[in-house]
Amino acid sequence: MKERLVLIGAGSAMFTRGLVADLINAGHEADLALVDVDPEALQAAERLAGKMIAAKSARITLTASMDRRAVLRDATAVICTIGVGGRRAWEQDVVIPRRHGIFAPVGDTVGPGGTSRALRMIPPMVAIARDVLDLAPEALFFNYGNPMTPVCRAIRKATGAKVVGLCHGVIEVARYLAEALEAPLSALDYTAVGLNHLTWFVAVRANGEDALPRLRQMAAQKTADDDNPFSWSLLELFGAFPAVLDRHVTEFFPQFFRQGRYYGKTLGVDTINFEQYIVWGDQIYAEMREAALSPEPLGPDFFDRLTGEHEQVIDIIASIRDGRRKMYSANLPNTGQAPNLPLEAIVEGPAIADNEGVRAIPQPPLPSALVGTLATRLMWVETVVEAALEGSREKFIQALVLDGYVESLDAATRLANDLLAAQAQWLPQFRSG
Repeated sequence: MKERLVLIGAGSAMFTRGLVADLINAGHEADLALVDVDPEALQAAERLAGKMIAAKSARITLTASMDRRAVLRDATAVICTIGVGGRRAWEQDVVIPRRHGIFAPVGDTVGPGGTSRALRMIPPMVAIARDVLDLAPEALFFNYGNPMTPVCRAIRKATGAKVVGLCHGVIEVARYLAEALEAPLSALDYTAVGLNHLTWFVAVRANGEDALPRLRQMAAQKTADDDNPFSWSLLELFGAFPAVLDRHVTEFFPQFFRQGRYYGKTLGVDTINFEQYIVWGDQIYAEMREAALSPEPLGPDFFDRLTGEHEQVIDIIASIRDGRRKMYSANLPNTGQAPNLPLEAIVEGPAIADNEGVRAIPQPPLPSALVGTLATRLMWVETVVEAALEGSREKFIQALVLDGYVESLDAATRLANDLLAAQAQWLPQFRSG
């Protein structure tokens, strides 16, 4: 069938480039509609995609709109990559907690930054989901926006839309472990279950042999000289390796990193520097915009298959259409595939994509200790979802308390006030509260 794809948040230039390259390289005939609320970003994305399509004479028709409802009708797949407030709002999610003595390397998943981001992201994503149900109820629906777990849970809870959350983190860590084992990725079989950005590799096999004992033997040395010492320490203790490495995993364990202290450095400042990621994002966007608007032809590397967030979605759609039964990592409601985690909680784990859609693969119960690392987080998810949907300042403060970063109830209240004030333009649901 000819796909009608709608990409909402197309101003994310690297994602758009990767998605269009995958479509071109797969030889798919498709209609592609780009949507973004930023006219400048949308123009750049449209021009870049148009140049890529024309250069390869691809069988892809392209449209662009700032109004998603104008292009959603009869879509076969909807892919969301929005980031409400962009990098400028994201900066505030990290910089404001620093003034309260809280340091984060990323600040988009958990911690005060992830909690603040959820307040901005959830209402618009719920509104998008309602439009999808209204105009394209049979469409495959994918979310890439962070914080992944609260966003997907809110969509499912508020609308019932069958959103699938996708992230390349598990694939990234599989490559990392394959390199550590000096094995090709194709030789690795693994099972990774948990919450997005804290997904535990509970089984790893290389060339058919159990590789976890080898990895645990490596852990002492890796803890001393690797870029991800905390992740290797967790492997030593728990017998499972966490994704997605220290950049994200440290944020789930604030009790170990007070004032950002991390192996003699400060998280987000002089290691895993947050500002560098922001600068890098701004540079990538500027480069994409320059390439889009330049009269010069695109370089051949623009059509390479890139690693990154986009890399599963076209393959998943193809697996569903032709029933190939390929396995992926996906964020889906727990219907029993994680038997000792709460039902309906959003769990990241192995899933099959075939002509019945994307379906989670049942797993054995997780060890109690691993469940313990996830259980409080799942209640944080429920609380922040309620705060975002209800515009509840009280529940926002409750979520900050559950999150574990603040040192007192008063500190939680002061931090909530500062974040709500800084992000007020993106939080209309709080204006009457």
